[in-house]
Amino acid sequence: MAGPEGEDLGRDLLSDLRSEKLSEPMKVALLALSLEYPDQLWPDAPVAEAAATSLLDTLVLLPPRPSALRRPLLLAATTALAAGGALNPASGASGRLLPLLLGLASGRNLGRSFCPASEQRPLQATAWECLRELESCRPGLLGGCLGLLRALLGREGPAQPLSLLLALALRNALVIQARAGAGLQGLLTAGESSMEGGPWNWMLAEEGEVHLQPQAPSWPAAEEDECGLAALELSPEEARELRATVAQLLDASYLLTPVAQAQLLWLLGWALRGLRGQPPVLFKPQLVRLLGTAQLTLLHAMLALKAAFGEALFTAQDEALLLRRLTLAAQHPALPLPTHLFYLHCLLNFPENWPLGPTGEEAAPLLLGSQLCRGLLPSLLHEPMALLARLHLLCLLCVEDEEKEGKGQDRSPRHYLEELLAGLRQRAALDGGPRALATLCFQASYLVAHCLAGQPVVLIPLTQGLAQLYQTRPALAPHFVDLLDHVGPELQEPLRVALRQEVVSRPGREEALRWHLQMLARVADGDAQSATLSFLRAAAAHCTDWGLQQALLRVCRALLRAGVGGGLADLLQELARQLEDPDGQDRARLYYILLAHLAGPKLGVALGPSLAAPALASSLVAENQGFAAALMVQEAPAPIRLSVGPRRAEGAVPVLRLQVEVLEPVYSLELRFRVEGQLYAPLGAIHVPCLCPGRPTRPLLLPLQPRRPAPARLAVRALYSTPSGLTCHAHLPPLLVAFADLFLPFPQPPEGAQLDFFEELWDSCLPKGTESRLWCPLGPEGLEALVSRHLEPFVVVAQPPVSYLVAIRLPPDSRLLLRLEAAQADGVPVALRTDDWAVLPLAGDYLRGLSAAG
Repeated sequence: MAGPEGEDLGRDLLSDLRSEKLSEPMKVALLALSLEYPDQLWPDAPVAEAAATSLLDTLVLLPPRPSALRRPLLLAATTALAAGGALNPASGASGRLLPLLLGLASGRNLGRSFCPASEQRPLQATAWECLRELESCRPGLLGGCLGLLRALLGREGPAQPLSLLLALALRNALVIQARAGAGLQGLLTAGESSMEGGPWNWMLAEEGEVHLQPQAPSWPAAEEDECGLAALELSPEEARELRATVAQLLDASYLLTPVAQAQLLWLLGWALRGLRGQPPVLFKPQLVRLLGTAQLTLLHAMLALKAAFGEALFTAQDEALLLRRLTLAAQHPALPLPTHLFYLHCLLNFPENWPLGPTGEEAAPLLLGSQLCRGLLPSLLHEPMALLARLHLLCLLCVEDEEKEGKGQDRSPRHYLEELLAGLRQRAALDGGPRALATLCFQASYLVAHCLAGQPVVLIPLTQGLAQLYQTRPALAPHFVDLLDHVGPELQEPLRVALRQEVVSRPGREEALRWHLQMLARVADGDAQSATLSFLRAAAAHCTDWGLQQALLRVCRALLRAGVGGGLADLLQELARQLEDPDGQDRARLYYILLAHLAGPKLGVALGPSLAAPALASSLVAENQGFAAALMVQEAPAPIRLSVGPRRAEGAVPVLRLQVEVLEPVYSLELRFRVEGQLYAPLGAIHVPCLCPGRPTRPLLLPLQPRRPAPARLAVRALYSTPSGLTCHAHLPPLLVAFADLFLPFPQPPEGAQLDFFEELWDSCLPKGTESRLWCPLGPEGLEALVSRHLEPFVVVAQPPVSYLVAIRLPPDSRLLLRLEAAQADGVPVALRTDDWAVLPLAGDYLRGLSAAG
C-alpha cells in the first residue's frame, strides 16, 4: 500500500463511500480500513486534506434517518487530519471538523436534519474521543475551550470523556504558557460565547509544537526543568480558578473507571507538580480514598503521586500503611505472576527504598525491614522472574541488617542469601541439566554482585562458589565469560584469578579441554606465567583438530597482549613445528615473529581488533601491517562480470552455462553460489586457475539440483588473488535462473513409436496432475520459427508448420506436455498437461512470453 498504489486505493475508497450500490456494512468495513492504514492511504498533507473534506461532505449528505456511518465517518476524518499532518489553521477541513466536533460534544443544537435523536448520545461520546485524540496530536488545540469545557463539566456532571479531555487540555495549556512566560490569560473563565461565531483559536497550538506524552509521564528532574512550570506566573484570580478546576475534576473522579481515574491523576499530578502556589493538598482526599484500593492502575498512579510530591502529600503514617499494603499484597499465594512482579517492582522502587549513597550504590531501605519482608524471601521453587525480583529485595535487606549481624542475630538475610546462591549453583552443576537453570544461576550472581559490590563478606563466598561450579561443570565456560564481561571490578578481578587457577590446575587431556581453552583466553594475563605455559604445552599434545588448535592460539594471543615474553616464544616455536594444520602453523609462526620484533605498545597495536590503528613512526611496524594485510582476505570491488549464457538441453541435470569477463588479471578464482530459499540443493563452487582481460574463456558449467521445478535467484561471491599477492573477496550481482533453464528432454523413443510414447506420457499425467488450455500469441515468423528457436530439443512429434507435440522433463521428477495444434496467423491454442500443480502457472507465463522473447 506504500506509494502511489496506496493513494489510488484511497481515492477509490472515497468514491465507493458515495456509491449507492454498496451496503452500509460494506462502507463501514471500508472506513475501518482507512482507520487502520491512514499513513498509507493519506501519505501527505494535501492528500489528507482532500480526504477529510470528502469524508465530511459524505457525512453532511447522509439522510436524516438512523445510519451506522456517522460515527465511523467522524473517526475517519479525524484520523486523516491527524495522521496526514493537515491539522493547521490553513486547513479548510480542520475549520469544518473542529466546530462540528465541539458542537456535537457540547450537545448544542446543530439542526434536526443532521442526525436523529437516537444517535445523539453515541455521536457525543465519539466527538469527545475525537477531540481528545486531536489535542494529544496537537497540544494546545483546545486551550481556548478550557472555559467551555469547565462549564460543560459543571452542567453535565462527571462524564468520563469530558473529564479526561479537560485534564489533558489543562495540562497542555499550563506547559505551553509556562514556556512562553505568560499566564492563563482568562482561559479558565471564558464561557461558551467566546467560541461562537468566530474562527478557531490556534494561538496555543502554534506555540506548543513539541508533542508531549499525556498518558504516563515519568517526572524525572530533567523533564521538570524542560517543562519549566515553575516559571509560570499566575495572578491570584488565575490561581484560584485553577484550584477550583482541579478540585472539580478530582471530586467527581470516583465515578470514572479505574483506568480513567489513573490517567486523570497522572495528568493533574504532572500539571501541578512544578507549579508554584498550588499545594498538593488537593490530592489528599483522593489519597485517603485510594490507600485501600485493589486496582493496580490506581495503585500505580498513587505511587507516582508519592514520587512527585513526597512528604508534601504523604505523612509518615501514609507511607507506612502503603508499604505494608504492598508487602502483604505481594505475599498473596493466589496472585498471577505479572501481578506479583508488579507488587515487587513497586516495593523495589518505593521512594524511600531508592539509592541514597553518594556513589550511586543502593543503600538500606528506610521503612522496609526484614520483619516486614519475611514472607518475600526468595526460594528455589519460585518462578525465575519472581525469584530474581525477590533476590533483589533480599540484597537490599542484607545491607540494612549488616549491623544487626554483628550483634549475634542468627539466620540473617546474608546467610539466607548464601544458602540460596549455593542451591542455585547446585542445580546449575547438574550434568545435562536444563540451560535455564544455569542461566538463572548466573543472573542471580550478577544481581548480587551489582547490588552488593561494596560487601566483601558476600563477594568472597560468591567467588569461591562460582569457581567450584566451574570445576564441577566446565561446559558453563560461555556463561562465565559473559559474567566476567558484565560485572564490576569488585567481582571481576578475584573471579578471574580463581578461574585461572582452576583451569591451569586441571590436566590438559580432559574432554573439557575446549572449555578450558575458551576460559583461559578470557582470564589469562601476565600473572602465573609458568603455570599457564605448562598447561598450554600439555594441552598442545591433545589439540588434534582445527577447532582446538585455534582455541589454543587464541590463548597465546591473549598472552601476547598481556606482555608475556620468553616462555611464550619457545611455546610458539614448538607449536609452529608440532601443529598438523597449516593454518595453525602459520598463525603460530606469525605470533612468534610479532613477539620477536615488536615492543609492548607496538605489539598491542598490531594485535588490536582493527587495522585502523594510529600510525607509528617505525618502518618495521609498517612492514608488519602490510604483512598482516597480505595474510587477510580483503573486501574489494569486483573486477569480474558474470552472466548466464545460452542454454543447452542435454544431460541428466540442468546446467547453467556462465560467461565470465574480467577487467584485470585474476588468479585462483573461486565462485561460490548460494540459492536464496530452499528451492535447490546446495551448489558446488567453481574454480578457475587464471583469467586475463581480452582472452577468450570457456563457459563455466554450474550443475543445478532443483528440489522443486521453479525459477531461483543465486547470490554469487568471488574469492580470488590479485597480481600484487592480496587475497580478495567480492559480492557479484545475483544470477537469475529462469524456468526454461530447467528444461530437459526425454530419452529419444524408437523410430515410429514417437506418437505412442507421447500419448502414454499424456495419459499418465492424470488424475494426479492437471490440464489447462491457453492461447499462445505468435510473432510474424509463425509457429515453426517459434518452436525452432525455443522448443526444438523437446519436440517428440512434429507436423510443421501447424502441429507439434512437446514433452519436457522438469527435475527432480515432474513433466510438462504441450499440444500445439491448429495454428492460426496470430496465435496457436495450446493444451498442456503436467503431473505437478505448481508447474501450471509457471508454464503459462513462459508460453505467453515466447512471442515477446523473439
